Amino acid sequence: MALKDDLTNAVDGILGTAFEERDGQKIPTSDDIALSNGAVKLDAAFLYADLAGSGVIAKVCPWDTTAKIIRAYLDCSVRIIRAQGGEIRSFDGDRVMGVFIGDRKRTNSVKAALKIQWATENLIQKKATARFNSVKNNDVKIRQACGIDVGISRAVRAGIRNNNDLIWIGRPPSFAAKLSDNREYPYCTFISAAVYDAMLDEAKLSKGVNMWEKRSMKFAGGDEAVYRSNYEWTP
Repeated sequence: MALKDDLTNAVDGILGTAFEERDGQKIPTSDDIALSNGAVKLDAAFLYADLAGSGVIAKVCPWDTTAKIIRAYLDCSVRIIRAQGGEIRSFDGDRVMGVFIGDRKRTNSVKAALKIQWATENLIQKKATARFNSVKNNDVKIRQACGIDVGISRAVRAGIRNNNDLIWIGRPPSFAAKLSDNREYPYCTFISAAVYDAMLDEAKLSKGVNMWEKRSMKFAGGDEAVYRSNYEWTP
């Protein structure tokens, strides 16, 4: 069968799919969902951690230095997300996505984001500057941003057999990814109003002072209330 026929049959089959949706009691893995028509509905917080300016780092630093910086950022992000009760469900270059469920999903994801900022500023930046001349001599600034949104999403599998992965359908993962694209240093953590309004004070206040500043940004053709913070949290 020619590739054109394969593609035609695949598109017809996918567009005609009747999904079998179920409520998720845990954060699903790819093996938990049928490739053909499975879907899991989940109320979750999505955190995207995104290393900023990696193209600039790659331009002025040797490839192995760049690789070490990216690996250090992703390693710290993964460890922090998991320590805060989240699960990793996606890597995309120098970006990672964590998923949180449960009553503390907003608070835990926000604390994770603030800890990722601490690790970037106090570990990765300082140690890379001390170790690598290319970072020091070019005054490389290692920056990052985290975005978080919360709500109902669906997980389905996309791809073909032996070459597939989970994709997440819904506003929360899309908006969280968009929030992580912000570059407003020293403000490096961005959360939706849905996160801010229901997270605990332990993630909202520092010594009685609100750590968050209300802003507005465009998303999906509308104006959205968001909150940004220039605070960090020592693990």
